[in-house]
Amino acid sequence: MSVVDTALVAGYTVGEFLLFAAAGFVVLAIGMLYRAVKGPTMQDRVLAVNVLGTNTVVILALLAAALSEPTFLDIALVYALLNFLMAIAISKFTVERGGVL
Repeated sequence: MSVVDTALVAGYTVGEFLLFAAAGFVVLAIGMLYRAVKGPTMQDRVLAVNVLGTNTVVILALLAAALSEPTFLDIALVYALLNFLMAIAISKFTVERGGVL
């Protein structure tokens, strides 16, 4: 019996609680997607895309813990590195065009 299978509160297991938390982050990511598309300024869009990438990493980590699948953590780590590089690239592109983040 692993930690994920132990009862937490009201009959829910830790794994189910982590899946609920991942679903909550998905809802937050959908809300942030609106800001990425309709952001009034470039800074809002860059920040929203960065938050979306961070939410994706958190969701993958929660799924890895809930499903006892360590491969998801490797994917989350690679995605976090790509998210960081994307943020740097967008920032550099914006500054070279004359805008200041």
